[in-house]
Amino acid sequence: MATRTSNLQTGILRNDENGPRKVSTKVLQGPILRRAALGDVGNRAVPFKGPTVPVKPDFLKQSLVSRAVAARQLSSQTRKETKENEKVKEPTENVENMDVQEAKVEELSIAFSSQLLNVEDIDSQDHGNPQLVSEYVNEIYKYLRELEDRCPVKNAYLEGQVINGKMRSILIDWLIQVHSRFTLLQETLFLTVSIIDRFLQVERTIPRNKLQLVGVTAMFIASKYEEMYCPEIGDFSYITDKAYTRTDIKRMGIQMLKKLQFSVSYPLPLHFLRRNSKAGSVDATQHTLAKYLMELYLLEYSMVHFKPSIIAAAALCLSLKLSDGSDWNNTLIYYSRYTEERLIPVMAKMASVVVKSYTMKQQAVRLKYKASKYMKISDIPQLKSKIIQTLAEKSSLT
Repeated sequence: MATRTSNLQTGILRNDENGPRKVSTKVLQGPILRRAALGDVGNRAVPFKGPTVPVKPDFLKQSLVSRAVAARQLSSQTRKETKENEKVKEPTENVENMDVQEAKVEELSIAFSSQLLNVEDIDSQDHGNPQLVSEYVNEIYKYLRELEDRCPVKNAYLEGQVINGKMRSILIDWLIQVHSRFTLLQETLFLTVSIIDRFLQVERTIPRNKLQLVGVTAMFIASKYEEMYCPEIGDFSYITDKAYTRTDIKRMGIQMLKKLQFSVSYPLPLHFLRRNSKAGSVDATQHTLAKYLMELYLLEYSMVHFKPSIIAAAALCLSLKLSDGSDWNNTLIYYSRYTEERLIPVMAKMASVVVKSYTMKQQAVRLKYKASKYMKISDIPQLKSKIIQTLAEKSSLT
């Protein structure tokens, strides 16, 4: 320690490898405090100046007490001044928080409506079921609504391309048959159509002879995403009658994933329909009828731009009117975020699709829902009722 001190005083640091190195900076030292009790503590010898005067304990006690009293008086005075300033201070608005407050207007209105309109809490009995995640299910559906706004499908996106809406309807009708042959989940079918629409919207140079390849590749990607046991790639090659090889499907899959920026997941009408059916306490027949209406919508090119959430709400609202004439109550409005007036234009287009389904060439959906597994829902007389005819007349499809 003494050696280091002497080196610092002379301004030189010694290094065995590089030799002596001169310090270019000065060592800064603060003021030396004089401590009466201990004196100056250091490495240098301090000459003796005589006996030091000892400090009395009473003096230390008095100084500590006086400091404590002064601190108490200062704190009480500060509190009084703060209270007086709060009384005199006029309320001011924080300009930075105005945007945040405006953004919360919709959430506050929904919260007030749930209290004033006596909306039922449909998740109150689900706290013991971890699969229903009742603690944050509302946040999940809020995110799904944000996601469908972030990645929309444009209206008439096939304009200027070789492929048109009729070719798209033929492709999807064939994919519905493939979907039934492979006994895949319904989520796989809706996700397949979503991948096709989003890909064809971006890639505008797909020739006509590659459209079927796009369809089977989209179903292959959707199957790997949704299914527990995905069909092999050779099965998709076989279902096209060997028109496309496994290599063709792999190459198209790489191209589609790059164009989609690997964003495969997308909100589906089935997700919102399950939530709305729970809010409306519907039975199996009403839920199946709503699914039938949504699958008919998949074939209609003029409805590709509608959000999945409004498709699900309109399908269930029309199903309720056709089955028992139930109203779109406050609980359904709260959880679906749509009023009946907002759903009427979409319901009118769905009714027009139902009318067209009896005469169009694509019959895969109607044949599928004629089975007893789906309660033979496509043959019910309500689909030819006056409600369907009236709504279809309001649509521009007929």
